[in-house]
Amino acid sequence: MTRLLGAARRVVLAAVSCSARGCSSLSMFYAVRRGRKAGVFQTWSECRAQVDRFPAARFKKFATEEEAWAFVRKPASPDGSEGEFVVVYTDGCCSSNGRRRARAGIGVYWGPGHPWNVGIRLPGRQTNQRAEIHAACKAIEQAKAQNIKKLVLYTDSMFTINGITNWVQGWKKNGWKTSTGKEVINKEDFVALEQLTQGMDIQWMHVPGHSGFTGNEEADRLAREGAKQSED
Repeated sequence: MTRLLGAARRVVLAAVSCSARGCSSLSMFYAVRRGRKAGVFQTWSECRAQVDRFPAARFKKFATEEEAWAFVRKPASPDGSEGEFVVVYTDGCCSSNGRRRARAGIGVYWGPGHPWNVGIRLPGRQTNQRAEIHAACKAIEQAKAQNIKKLVLYTDSMFTINGITNWVQGWKKNGWKTSTGKEVINKEDFVALEQLTQGMDIQWMHVPGHSGFTGNEEADRLAREGAKQSED
């Protein structure tokens, strides 16, 4: 009888534990291969604390803890071909913005010494907003060329983020006019960006500019180097 009561008590405790923490069979596991701390986490907030604004972070969500740990322990693939999110930072700059002698550049930063890091001169109309949009375009082009489907794209341009995640749909419904009836100045740029995002899973993340975040600072440096180049 004592053993029976003990078994029943263990069942009750297990049920309470399951209801309090969530049954593992229904939980998701967030694996961080490269971040501030590698490991497996049970919530997105815990995972994000390790990868948010961390250059070249690698992480992925799994249904089982075993799969998550296998991902953590396996050497990282350089191109993200295993399906994990790949982190990239983009930035655009323009000296003498709005003036005749304006010079704009775009920068894309994948990580320390990464062969895809690039800083080039912005073609066409030289403005800061165009540079920000086309920096994101360049990063997505590079990702697609390497069969990367999932990106966490950091930019300090809320204009770019709001444009591609919110305003574009309204502009399209309104015949590419703003809510006040004016023509969208950067229509061609956003059309190009939206087309590139097709078939991609992109998490658009804002990072404060010039605030000491390595990825953003490096993307800014590359953009400034690009602005110094001559136009082809």
